[in-house]
Amino acid sequence: MADVIWTPQGKLTHTNYDNEEDLEKTISLLQTELFGSQRVYLNAKKKIGVKGGIQNIPDGYLIDLTGSKPRLYVVESELASHDPLRHIVVQLMQFAHSFTADRRIVKNILFDEVQKSQTARERCEKFIQMRNYRNLDHLLDTMVNEDFSALVIIDEIPDLLEMVLIGGLKFAVELLQISRYSNEAGVRYYRFEPFLADVIEDLTAPTRGNELIQVLDVEDVDTIVVPAQADGFRETFLGENRWHAIRIHGTMRPQIKYIAAYQVRPISAITHIASVSSIEPWGDTGKFVVNFSEPAREITPIELVPKGRVKALQNIRYTTLKRLEAAKTLDEVW
Repeated sequence: MADVIWTPQGKLTHTNYDNEEDLEKTISLLQTELFGSQRVYLNAKKKIGVKGGIQNIPDGYLIDLTGSKPRLYVVESELASHDPLRHIVVQLMQFAHSFTADRRIVKNILFDEVQKSQTARERCEKFIQMRNYRNLDHLLDTMVNEDFSALVIIDEIPDLLEMVLIGGLKFAVELLQISRYSNEAGVRYYRFEPFLADVIEDLTAPTRGNELIQVLDVEDVDTIVVPAQADGFRETFLGENRWHAIRIHGTMRPQIKYIAAYQVRPISAITHIASVSSIEPWGDTGKFVVNFSEPAREITPIELVPKGRVKALQNIRYTTLKRLEAAKTLDEVW
């Protein structure tokens, strides 16, 4: 049965993409809404890799300029109907091999594509000035010499895809779903969560009275905060020195050094922090278990403010240990 969204103006029916090219056109159409004004999407289909070795053609690249350091994602766009469980893993592994085999080729492709786009040039030039890079060449050289990262954009995320990507790949992978709907008049609508939207939201500046607390860079994040029911908190967070079955962005996992527990009502406060020893796949769920290096330590409660700006935690949130240690309320964390 077709997926339907009902509105007072009529129903919206799920509409499949004709092919991958159709999906790629949608990505280009929605790129500002998908990626924000501090990222550059390049729809560049050019061969990478060493001649005589493994060579591939990625669907595009995403230059992330939201933090103090630039980050590059190799983009693979895919339709769920094309057996993505097998195809995507193979593609990404080949991309990673081709990318690392000759980074110079990737850099040259990026340089040429940025030069073609006024928007891309302006965003890169602004970042270069803000972060004291010498020029575009220096900026791109920095990006392509970092660890390989990938972004998979798909029309529907199959149940096992996250599990397969987590278990089968040793580099960071982000997933972005873009579903398409249309009304009876043929007007199209798109449903998606912007790229890393939850992380960026957590980095916005909170206030302490009239004081504005410094905005965080993505690279600053070293702590996750998880909501915990009383039984799970006692038995798992304190009893087993771990917390499991949670989703953590692939690009954020290497940075996480601490985990904090927000105890839900009636406590409604962050009460304990633990150092992280490892983050590992949790069975075949596509989620993770965070293992502690030592038992969690109790802290002065960071309390929920009644009718405050920050609401009770429902999902994982990102922050820094430094900000937690300075905060008295959740409004001072986020």
